[in-house]
Amino acid sequence: MDTFKNTDEILDFAIKREEEARQFYTELAEKVEHPEMKKVFEDFAKEEQGHKKKLELVKKGEYRIPEIKDIMDMKIADYVVDAEVQPNLEYQDALILAMKKEKASFKLYNDLSKATDNLEVSTLFLLLAKEEARHKLRFEIEYDEYYLPEN
Repeated sequence: MDTFKNTDEILDFAIKREEEARQFYTELAEKVEHPEMKKVFEDFAKEEQGHKKKLELVKKGEYRIPEIKDIMDMKIADYVVDAEVQPNLEYQDALILAMKKEKASFKLYNDLSKATDNLEVSTLFLLLAKEEARHKLRFEIEYDEYYLPEN
């Protein structure tokens, strides 16, 4: 991870990552043919845009941090192979990509929360980590329903 000189640099980095995540989900939505997941990816793109706005408000000193709640982790993303965004992306590959992306975002925000001594910013990063975990869980549930056999 990059070395940051101050909290503003950490926030700028996180803002950039949220914009990248928005673009990622927008691209997935354009490539996946499954209509329900197309909508899910579009909604996640909007959520990532919301994360970006929260970070921008924190940078301006205009955001209050809500309570953080725990999110369940099915750990499916730990056991699936990587996939790449391509034209005519298979539904299973789109879910794998999304799970891996959310897992990486979760880890990133946990690390960023430790990179600042600003308690409010650290708390926001933990909140965003929990939101990314919630996103990953949504994709894991979908993957479980469609691709994992029942015993």
